[in-house]
Amino acid sequence: MNDRILSFHDSTFHHCEKFVWFVQTDGLVIDYQKQFVRTLLAYAVQRDIPADQLCRSASIDLETLRSGRELDISPKQINDLWLNVGHLSQDTFFGLHLGESMQLTALGIVGELIKTSRSIGEGVTNAAAFGNLLTDVFQMIVDNNSKTFKIRFIPNEQARSEYPETFRQMMDLSLVLTIHELDGLVLKKISPRCASLPLEESQRNEYTRTLRCEVTKSNEYKLEFDAQLWNEPIITANYELQVSLLDFATKELRKNHFPSSLKQRISQYLITHAYLGMPTMEEIASNFNMSARTFQRRLQQEDVTYHEISDGIRRSLALNYLHSGKYQLKEISVMLGYNELSAFARAFKRWTGNSPAKYQQGLSH
Repeated sequence: MNDRILSFHDSTFHHCEKFVWFVQTDGLVIDYQKQFVRTLLAYAVQRDIPADQLCRSASIDLETLRSGRELDISPKQINDLWLNVGHLSQDTFFGLHLGESMQLTALGIVGELIKTSRSIGEGVTNAAAFGNLLTDVFQMIVDNNSKTFKIRFIPNEQARSEYPETFRQMMDLSLVLTIHELDGLVLKKISPRCASLPLEESQRNEYTRTLRCEVTKSNEYKLEFDAQLWNEPIITANYELQVSLLDFATKELRKNHFPSSLKQRISQYLITHAYLGMPTMEEIASNFNMSARTFQRRLQQEDVTYHEISDGIRRSLALNYLHSGKYQLKEISVMLGYNELSAFARAFKRWTGNSPAKYQQGLSH
């Protein structure tokens, strides 16, 4: 067995104070902790929780955070942020659901993994170091053998004791975000063989859904995967796709910077998740902390269905991909979640009146 504990003393990384990590890339210093806080606030707004109220509750200056100016955020402020976002959302699984929503916002990390790794095994190994760019409430250990490889999250007991809400939420978030990081490396949904963590029986179904596997109650935090995944190559073109989608998502989100309706919030969510296809209605309802029935009823009040929203997002993405000129029709079909090119062609003709091939030809003239 190859058991490797990742070190965080590489010269690239600078631990300025507890919970605060920086990485220098191409001459730019990126503060991933502030980036993470902004991501948390953006997701809270999608969930209809005012960002300014959250920041006031944690004594964080929202304008300074938005501006990118220097801002120290203490461990207590982070813990207060988690406490209040959990209270205002009434969502026990807020960390899990935030982790589900972070595929594109984690692009800075995923992009670095894609650029520095040739295989899933290398990506997982390198990802362990990036974990502490967000928090030091745990340390990641990766080990592999001929049948499986495991990612274990070793708790920082001092952090668990001093900041229990931060610890609980960040452990949940990190478990699901790790799986989504793997998705981003190979552009398909990855399912672990099993997962282990401390849980109550009433929580099992939601952990099973978000972690995509059987979940067992244990004192340790662990994800286990099939060994064959270890050597699966990473396709570096995925990084270009994610950059393109992030640019598109940013432009679209600016149109509704302060979404008021559930339809707008769902549209934002779908755009930022587009590179792994459309989630089911049940999946997105759970992420918004609603039952599928309540979710449908809320949309009926806005005179729209989930199918209509997701269909509109697919249309926007299809046009974006075609106008970029970077992708074959079959690639676009797969990226939009269609199993067959013919299904995509039928949908595209319904949207535009033309076949995608004819539309593409028109763009070249």
